[in-house]
Amino acid sequence: MEYKKSVKKRFWFNVLSMPFIWLPFPFVLMLDLVFALYITVCFPLYGIEKVKRSEYIIIFDRNKLAYLSGLEKIGCMYCGYVNGVLRYMKEVAGRTEKYWCGVMHEDKAGFIKQQDQAIQKFAKFGDEKDFNKKYN
Repeated sequence: MEYKKSVKKRFWFNVLSMPFIWLPFPFVLMLDLVFALYITVCFPLYGIEKVKRSEYIIIFDRNKLAYLSGLEKIGCMYCGYVNGVLRYMKEVAGRTEKYWCGVMHEDKAGFIKQQDQAIQKFAKFGDEKDFNKKYN
């Protein structure tokens, strides 16, 4: 809650930014529903283990903290939901990528390696032997 350190200096900036923070909410809700439908329909067809949504999204924990104001609790619930949905979507997308295109990206300067590709043991970029060993 870094905003608390400068709440007086930046009050109006914080207030003015609020609509932009909350603007993605309906889209995140829709994406959450689309991904739930996708994982329900497609993952069984592909034989991919389903992602447990509850392992990524937690909403009702920080709202129990008595030292937070009501608005802070609502904000924490929102952040918990949106960040959780994005993490959930990343896991679903990662498993889908592993199924359809399990090859690591090229190691280029300035590109941040995707750790989930290493964890899921994607084939190394440009390594035909590794690719054939894993997928043929």
